[in-house]
Amino acid sequence: MPDFSVAIIGSGFGGIGMAARLKRAGVHDLVVLERDESLGGTWRDNSYPGAACDVPSHLYCFSFAPNPGWSRSFSPQPEIRAYLNRVAAAEGVTGHIRFGHEVTAARWDPDGRLWRVETRGRPPLTARFLVSAAGPLADPMIPDLPGLENFAGTVFHSATWDHQHDLTGRKVAVIGTGASAIQFVPRIQPQAGRLDLYQRTPPWIIPRRDRAITPPEQWLYRNLPLTQKLARTGIYWARESYALGFTKRPALLGAAEKIALRHLARQVPDPALRARLTPDYRMGCKRILLSNDFYPALTRPNVSLVTDTIAEIRDKSIVSRDGTERETDTIIFGTGFHVTDFPVAQRIWSAAGVSLAQQWTRAAPGRGPDSFRGTTAPGFPNLFVLTGPNTGLGHNSQVFMIEAQIRYATAAVRYARDRGATRVEVRPRAQAAYDRTLQRKMRKTVWVTGGCRSWYLDPDGRNVTLWPDFTWAFARQTRRFDPASYEVTDS
Repeated sequence: MPDFSVAIIGSGFGGIGMAARLKRAGVHDLVVLERDESLGGTWRDNSYPGAACDVPSHLYCFSFAPNPGWSRSFSPQPEIRAYLNRVAAAEGVTGHIRFGHEVTAARWDPDGRLWRVETRGRPPLTARFLVSAAGPLADPMIPDLPGLENFAGTVFHSATWDHQHDLTGRKVAVIGTGASAIQFVPRIQPQAGRLDLYQRTPPWIIPRRDRAITPPEQWLYRNLPLTQKLARTGIYWARESYALGFTKRPALLGAAEKIALRHLARQVPDPALRARLTPDYRMGCKRILLSNDFYPALTRPNVSLVTDTIAEIRDKSIVSRDGTERETDTIIFGTGFHVTDFPVAQRIWSAAGVSLAQQWTRAAPGRGPDSFRGTTAPGFPNLFVLTGPNTGLGHNSQVFMIEAQIRYATAAVRYARDRGATRVEVRPRAQAAYDRTLQRKMRKTVWVTGGCRSWYLDPDGRNVTLWPDFTWAFARQTRRFDPASYEVTDS
């Protein structure tokens, strides 16, 4: 017999939500394996100045655990982390978490019909089912820049922010202009002596409609929960309408582009700087960003926007391709995460000794991952991957997608337990048909036709990250477990 019915990797939204739903379904012999010493996942790691969500607060929480106490319409990082801690405690999940348990390998044992899970410096354990909730924003991506290893100053990524390093008067280089950088750059600009911002591709940025949620509103949400549910529903359908432009008719995004360009023109009066900040691709092809203070920060006297490629990093400077050398004592990477290669997949092994990462790339060199409903993979019985391939979003709340996957995985576990089955594996034919349908839908999306190269795409140009449809369509697909797509056996 296995030590646990279910082992869950990670304690962010996916891990906490999965454990809570399983417990509500009567599955209590579970364990959550967390490599850190506290829970929170992405919202624990990303504590950089200004860290906040870009999805409205009422939508960025579990449907079964609304939070009437959000302080702002876009919640800041400390509040989201505190929310996850409260949910874990209220749902009885905290006691199931084993902190300091980094999963180094998980191997399917066909004889025992269970997963053997190895953790760094700890005894191994076994589980009938394995859920990967490590998430796509777990492992920071540091670009391979010539000479970086010789830099004599301080270097860190936005997801591993060095809060002990005082930036006052420093010569700071920020590399990257993505979702994290546009939040922390305005916060550190007043401190830095000089700030050089290295931009590869300008992002589309629209105004951030953020405001404080008033005490009377909080009272209403707390005492009349239906009001918050209505607010959440309204926000959901408003955001869902964006999918028309992203996945059906990208030309519809032209109106939003005009809003973004007016926002840029108002905040950046210098035409030369404005030109370098103007995207040359369709909005939505890369992640759309929200900010009211990023552009103004770039107009300050101590800030320089560098659009030339970095040629070399020296011990006390950075040299760009045009030969300009800029003295630097601090480098901060805002370069995102390993997303399309799913690092956790390198640690999950089939009975044949093939890692999930290897299986995903076997179809063709450079090809990225795929999975059935973004959740299961042939050759890996009893494995469920949350926020797996093609479950990311460009328009709505990722928590909505996570909950859909959680419901699906919970239903699969209950289906197997109710029938005494010990092995649940998706059929290759079902997976192949699903991927064909998904890629056919992807052809007309802005991510493929928008004229940019983004981290959404694998080396072959396939979008292996985002869901090419409305989120309600994904929720409908995963509403019930579909045993006809699986081999469900007791051997």
